[in-house]
Amino acid sequence: MNAFDPAGPRLDAAALDARLRAAAPTEIIAAALDAFPGRVAAVSSFGTESAVLLHLIAQVDRATPVLFLDTGHLFPETLAYRDALADRLGLTGIVTFQPEARELAARDPESALWADDPDACCALRKVEPLARALAPYGAWINGRKRYQAATRTDIPVVEADGARVKFNPLAAMARPDLEGYMAAHDLPKHPLEAFGFASVGCMPCTTRVMPGEDPRAGRWRGRAKTECGIHIAEGI
Repeated sequence: MNAFDPAGPRLDAAALDARLRAAAPTEIIAAALDAFPGRVAAVSSFGTESAVLLHLIAQVDRATPVLFLDTGHLFPETLAYRDALADRLGLTGIVTFQPEARELAARDPESALWADDPDACCALRKVEPLARALAPYGAWINGRKRYQAATRTDIPVVEADGARVKFNPLAAMARPDLEGYMAAHDLPKHPLEAFGFASVGCMPCTTRVMPGEDPRAGRWRGRAKTECGIHIAEGI
C-alpha cells in the first residue's frame, strides 16, 4: 500500500460527525470503511476495553487492518490477550509494530527512559511507531470513550486529526454499556482486570485503580501526565 497523500481530497470531518452523532457504533465503523475504502485502519491496545471495539469491527469486516503497538514494555498478559482475542474474533488483519531498534539503542539504551522522561518514552515507543504504522492510511478507528477521563469528555464521533480523520465509534458508551456488551457476547476480559487494573498500558507506568477513581487513574500515577501522546500529536 502506498503512503497516504495528505494533499489529496479531504473529507469534512465536522459534517460527518454531525451526521453520525447518534449512529450505532457499527454504523460509524461502516461509514469509516465506506469513506476511505482500503485506507482506514483500527488501532487497538488490546487493553481492558478493547474487546468491544474489536468485536464490533469483526461484525462489519474481519479483514479490517488492526494496528497494535508493542512498545517493548507491555505486560506479557497483554500479548497473550492479543493473540487469544484475535483468534476468538477471527480478525485477520492484525499488524504489530515496534519501535525502531536503532532509535531504541540511541535514545533508550538501558530501557529506563520511562522513569526519567515518560513523555519522551511514549514518543519513542508509541507516537513515532504509530506514525509509521498509519503512513498508508487516510483515517483510523480507535476506542476512546467520553467517560474515561476528564481529557476525553468532549470527544466527537468523527474528528480531523492532522492530515487524517479519526473515528471514535465508542465515544458515547459508558462503562455499564461496555460491561453489558461484554456479557451479552461472552467476550473474554483482559487477564489483569481481575487484579484491579482498569486500564492497562506499559508495565512501568501502570498501577491498579482504587474504588472511586476514574479508569485511567492508574496510568502514569503521580506524574503530570494523562495521555501517551497518540491522541494529541499533530499529523500522525
